[in-house]
Amino acid sequence: MFNSGISIHLLPLNFCLLFCSMFLAWGRLCTRNCRPKFLKTVGASKILGLSTSAKMSLKFKNAKRIEGLDSNVWIEFTKLAADPSVVNLGQGLPDISPPVYVKEELSKIAAIDNLNQYTRGFGHPSLVKALSCLYEKFYQNQINPNEEILVTVGAYGSLFNAIQGLIDEGDEVIVIVPFYDCYEPMVRMAGATPVFVPLRCKPVDGKTCSSSDWTLDPQELASKFNSKTKAIILNTPHNPLGKVYTKEELQVIADLCIKYDTLCISDEVYEWLVYTGNKHFKIATFPGMWERTITIGSAGKTFSVTGWKLGWSIGPKHLIKHLQTVQQNTVYTCATPLQEALAQAFWIDIKRMDDPECYFNSLPKELEVKRDRMVHLLESVGLKPIVPDGGYFIIADVSLLDVDLFDMKDSKEPYDYKFVKWMIKNKKLSAIPVSAFCNAETKSQFEKFVRFCFIKKDSTLDAAEEIIKAWSRQNS
Repeated sequence: MFNSGISIHLLPLNFCLLFCSMFLAWGRLCTRNCRPKFLKTVGASKILGLSTSAKMSLKFKNAKRIEGLDSNVWIEFTKLAADPSVVNLGQGLPDISPPVYVKEELSKIAAIDNLNQYTRGFGHPSLVKALSCLYEKFYQNQINPNEEILVTVGAYGSLFNAIQGLIDEGDEVIVIVPFYDCYEPMVRMAGATPVFVPLRCKPVDGKTCSSSDWTLDPQELASKFNSKTKAIILNTPHNPLGKVYTKEELQVIADLCIKYDTLCISDEVYEWLVYTGNKHFKIATFPGMWERTITIGSAGKTFSVTGWKLGWSIGPKHLIKHLQTVQQNTVYTCATPLQEALAQAFWIDIKRMDDPECYFNSLPKELEVKRDRMVHLLESVGLKPIVPDGGYFIIADVSLLDVDLFDMKDSKEPYDYKFVKWMIKNKKLSAIPVSAFCNAETKSQFEKFVRFCFIKKDSTLDAAEEIIKAWSRQNS
């Protein structure tokens, strides 16, 4: 009985030990059989996670229409020139004061509550009316302010609206080289093909070269037109050369546009900045051209308020309506207070257009003095500037300075890019490389040129002169 009792009492313990042994054995078996599966599952999960991430990143890839358009000369060189110790003759950024009345108008308007709200999407009523009144003085026809004028976010906005609204995939657009740098990417974003034609310099027999010496070859230009040609982009006065197209040159372009039923997008933002001996002509006023031309203007260039970012497009209703469609589905409208202030400034100068005090007349006189100063300064150190007939930029061949760019020898950038970066770093003077205004095939023709901006205070030009003359003394 005793033994039997012991067996009875030990049974639960033995059972527990047996159960534990079986559980541990099962656990070891599970570990052997299941752990690899578990690891495989974890590994697959990680791999799957990476694969999903990779697939997601492909979805976030850039749209094809902006492929290869990510670099921008203004982003790059404005950042380099941001150091306060650098004298900035690069970006077209006036540091002269805008007219007092322009600033005063904006100050007064900011206090009017209803002018701090949205306005008409295609242009504030008082501004389109002022623009209509101004430009009717140059056109043979009246301009409908509501149907033939569109106020945009700067001239950039006008260009974008025109190209997006009128240019289609498969079209060809003629672009004159050198060109303002956004022309080519905007054309490509529309799915069209830019077709380039260069301005070429005529021999000057030792005299100072002028922007008027750079011309289009009429036969070469004509060869670029065909049944696919949808538009030509014209820029006069020209940036960066400062060329002001003559009436005869514009007639050649107009005849080709009419012959091939081609649009003309005429970028005329420097229309008031024309110097002695030259005259600005609007191609839209030529016979047969109003109905096929979009003319672009700029408040920033007209009143030296580039930060206001206001521009406008003028053209016939059948063209402007397509630009309006783009605008109403992108930015919709522009800042109301700025538009009202601009309108009031225009009315002031419209009433005194024959007066020397009118800003349309006084600014080019002021800038012509600054231009001549820059010409003399650059020539005094042995450079050969191209004297601009309009605009506020001057370009010069800097290869004669024979700068040692050894520390940049590994860079694949054009010479002018390397030169300007070297100049900013070592001389604290900023400019813009001219090859930025060229297509890939013509960059080498212009890479020895840099562009200087001269719409600057005298103190800024004094500082630039001091740098350039000290540089010249070091080299002599």
